[in-house]
Amino acid sequence: MGAGHAHKLYRHGHSPVHALPPHTKLAATFLFVVVVVSTPREAMWAFAGYAVLLAAVAHHARVPARFLLGRLLIEVPFVAFAVLMPFVAEGERVHVLGLSLSVNGLWGAWNVLAKGTLGVAASVLLAATTELRELLLGLQRLRLPPLLVQIASFMIRYGDVITDEMRRMRIARESRGFEARGVRHWGVLAKSAGALFIRSYERGERVHLAMVSRGYAGAMPVIDEVTASRAQWRHALTLPCAALVVCLLGWVL
Repeated sequence: MGAGHAHKLYRHGHSPVHALPPHTKLAATFLFVVVVVSTPREAMWAFAGYAVLLAAVAHHARVPARFLLGRLLIEVPFVAFAVLMPFVAEGERVHVLGLSLSVNGLWGAWNVLAKGTLGVAASVLLAATTELRELLLGLQRLRLPPLLVQIASFMIRYGDVITDEMRRMRIARESRGFEARGVRHWGVLAKSAGALFIRSYERGERVHLAMVSRGYAGAMPVIDEVTASRAQWRHALTLPCAALVVCLLGWVL
């Protein structure tokens, strides 16, 4: 999987969370999200408890609140969907500030906002403390199908290549006086998109031939063998275990 590949969500650091093996963090994040989703929506205090747990992890990982909150903006479309639910859902209705809102819609909106926000926050913390290359190694260590890991690896590697190619094509068009201002310019943009597709396809073929010539037979060589001690597993699973206790109390109380 070659050299490391930094991404915008990653925040370089030397905290204990950064030092954990990637597959332990992936497993902990997945289990935490499963526990959050399994929590009854009526147990509002439980979601506050999950938020406190994530805040503790962020503090332990030395991830600033401003960094975390800024990355949470990715869930804005889900927030918009949740806001509409009380207006379009059916069933018993209540009047709030002169608005007729569905009770089921209000509970549904709360369910989406609470669980969605916690899930996104956990994912952002994972990305902020784990490089992309380490994530791929972690998925490989967790025995994810090798083909899926390879596809994800190539997507990450060549996403930036394609983006840079698009940037150069845009600069070339602008240097020739082109500026898209209306429908009549869509033809030029469509031709540019077609040329980009052909270049990308040809590049993929060349890369595949280069890999085959170097002995590629459907599986990437394992360069780094990522392992984790029992202590590291215990530290990583502290979050989902604490969340599980909160979830069980949410069902009982």
